[in-house]
Amino acid sequence: MNEKYDASAVEAAAQAHWQSTDAYRVREDKPGEKFYACSMLPYPSGKLHMGHVRNYTINDMLTRHLRMNGHNVLMPMGWDAFGLPAENAAMKNKVPPAKWTYDNIAYMKRQMQAMGLAIDWSREVATCSPEYYKWNQWLFLKMLEKGIAERRTQVVNWDPVDQTVLANEQVIDGRGWRSGAVVEKREIPGYYLKITDYAEELLAAVADPEDKNYLAGWPERVRLMQENWIGKSAGVRFAFPHTIADDSGALIQDGRLYVFTTRADTIMGVTFCAVAPEHPLAAHAAAGNAELAAFIERCQQGGTTEAELALKEKEGMPTGLFVTHPLTGAQVPVWVGNYVLMSYGDGAVMGVPAHDERDFAFAKKYGLPIQQVVAVEGETFSTDAWADWYGDKQRAVCVNSGDLDGLPYKDAVDKVAELLAAKGLGEKRTTWRLRDWGVSRQRYWGTPIPIIHCDHCGAVPVPEKDLPVVLPEDLIPDGSGNPLHQCATFVDVACPQCGKPAKRETDTMDTFVDSSWYFMRYTCADNHDAMVDGRTDYWMPMDQYIGGIEHAILHLLYARFWTKVMRDLGLVKADEPFTRLLTQGMVLNHIYSRKTPQGGIEYFWPHEVENVFDAQGKIIGAKLKADGSAVDYGGVGTMSKSKNNGVDPQDLIDRYGADTARLFTMFAAPPEATLEWNDAAVEGAHRFLRRVWAFGLKLSALAAPAAEAGDAARKLRREVHQILQQVNFDYGRMQYNTVVSGAMKLLNALEGADAAAAGMPAALREGFGILLRVLYPATPHIAHALWLELGYGAEFGDLLDAPWPQVDEAALVQDTIELMLQVNGKLRGAIQVAASADKAAIEAAALASADFAKFSEGKAAKKVIVVPGRLVNVVV
Repeated sequence: MNEKYDASAVEAAAQAHWQSTDAYRVREDKPGEKFYACSMLPYPSGKLHMGHVRNYTINDMLTRHLRMNGHNVLMPMGWDAFGLPAENAAMKNKVPPAKWTYDNIAYMKRQMQAMGLAIDWSREVATCSPEYYKWNQWLFLKMLEKGIAERRTQVVNWDPVDQTVLANEQVIDGRGWRSGAVVEKREIPGYYLKITDYAEELLAAVADPEDKNYLAGWPERVRLMQENWIGKSAGVRFAFPHTIADDSGALIQDGRLYVFTTRADTIMGVTFCAVAPEHPLAAHAAAGNAELAAFIERCQQGGTTEAELALKEKEGMPTGLFVTHPLTGAQVPVWVGNYVLMSYGDGAVMGVPAHDERDFAFAKKYGLPIQQVVAVEGETFSTDAWADWYGDKQRAVCVNSGDLDGLPYKDAVDKVAELLAAKGLGEKRTTWRLRDWGVSRQRYWGTPIPIIHCDHCGAVPVPEKDLPVVLPEDLIPDGSGNPLHQCATFVDVACPQCGKPAKRETDTMDTFVDSSWYFMRYTCADNHDAMVDGRTDYWMPMDQYIGGIEHAILHLLYARFWTKVMRDLGLVKADEPFTRLLTQGMVLNHIYSRKTPQGGIEYFWPHEVENVFDAQGKIIGAKLKADGSAVDYGGVGTMSKSKNNGVDPQDLIDRYGADTARLFTMFAAPPEATLEWNDAAVEGAHRFLRRVWAFGLKLSALAAPAAEAGDAARKLRREVHQILQQVNFDYGRMQYNTVVSGAMKLLNALEGADAAAAGMPAALREGFGILLRVLYPATPHIAHALWLELGYGAEFGDLLDAPWPQVDEAALVQDTIELMLQVNGKLRGAIQVAASADKAAIEAAALASADFAKFSEGKAAKKVIVVPGRLVNVVV
């Protein structure tokens, strides 16, 4: 074998071997328990980043370890290939999004292959392929048939630059998440999927440990995020009657302003009502009030998420309209509030300033009455400032509330519901934060919605036999909207029902549709005649899903919903798609910058600067290596091209090899924790692999005469199997950083052994074979090479399917043990005794030892104290 570790040659040879033997093709008829391990598919942006390397190496370690333990493991890969970035790149480079996308896929696939990932590429899917999105369209039509999908008009977030609808989560600080444009609210038609029909089932699996589908294998944080997003609330929905009529004389909304509240016990404290800017009462009031109309127009710019509204300054304007309190008959003023969402509930809220912190601030700002209606014993109410107990419903009892006085929260709610029901104005109701999923997008690069619009027949579904509706791949967006509008060959069609000229729908599907079921397509990607087949039931549900916490809500929730729809349509048997979920931590790096004379920010690469430290060794600044000028240190943050702190995995692979990149990302932090980049630690990982290679070279030259194992060999075997025991435990809990640490301990033990000791060559060979198998899932190339070079392959077969080493319990048994020797409580040496020695034998050995003779200074022992397994203390 080569004397020096040549990562490039080693990795090329290993990959050639795997390719020639089709090592990673997975079959359903293979013996062993199935295990489906999958990383979230990447967007083909052009290059892999270190987050990808970390994610896929975690998956690869799991896959290889389980395969060596006899499992039939599936690790597939694909491309989340539709979306707006491709359109933006197309405009910039003046090429069709398809070309940009397919070129990126080809490059990133080569990068993945260079990493040595155990991916079954025969199952590869790209969501922009008609072969894939045909089934998006097919299932959409099935949802239409079942009433799960429907066309409706709703107020949406409209990005005026990208010319598309944005989900609430895609609006950040009132601006589009990609364009940065101020978002507008518009009312347009589109298709919605009734995810709310599945709200109870979606909630139970994340909130109820007794539910049969409870996702115990998910992080609690993710379960809680989904529970809060689904947002089940029990309360009372009731109406404030009014006599406000429109221009025709008809009562607006039948003379009832409906609200929902979870705090019906505070109904007597209502001093105002607030409606959304789009509410019919707001529109009616604005018709004769230019100032109010201008305020409403301002409200309609910006985001509509609850998170954003929570951060936005609460603003309002009175409408001049009044509604009637349903229990007291008092007149209640109606305001327009920028914090009220038309899409949530009835688009109106009751204002109880005394017992809602938001309402309190609003009332203080606009001088509205604040009326206390609940009290807590021992607390004093004041309108000067908000106190947390004002909103406490656990200890509160009603006051200043007539028939409700003295009632605690639950009893008061029941009484209010009873009183409202008697008047025909309200009832108990359960509401949800979850809203139906709007899937229509006014963009080009996505799955065409299979609908044809006919002036005579209306919206007509495309016949199943005509699927897929193929997206033209030669269009180049120019920023003026969806280019499909100008593509006559796509738009102009005959109506499937009447045959008259008609127009094809130009909206495309939300790209979250693509990622909601791709993991099922992996199981049967070669089936051209069906969306899924029997192989899907073999592999699903997925055993381990791996991806970022940023997908905790939308992607995972939509995938769960999609799975349940497919189940209800008889396509799959699984209730939930993912049994276990790992959300890996981000990869971080240092950030260096300084302001430019023009007021901008200039970022510098970490290798361009030299850190400045304080007395405690903390980085407090930096200076440029080139000229010594000062640079600001911004701490560590997510790797980003824009901040010049990213690391190109390809550069790392070219310099050190893929195994070094893999080893560092696994060793630097536990999988779920953030990983801070460290160039020195990367170099350290490479040095470790050189040591492994050097030891393999040493072992290859070592003669192995038959000899019974002596004490040194038995001691080495005991240490090796103790470490293996710990490594097995760490593999089981996916703590791959401590797995690598265990491999390092193994190498230290092997290097420290005396090769000339009796029976040592055999112990070293056994120990190195264990080390290679422990390391293989993390660094498969070097382990594969040494496995073959040293003849392990001839003995155990290809390393990919070699049996996982078993802990030899006999090797863990110690014939002798070492006890610390103390004289008068001070450590003075050690003694060796039989592992089975009783107290008398240990005392005798201690008193007979040379160390006792030296430090007792001839004095007789007064007392001998034995701490089993640890020490013996002789008092003289």
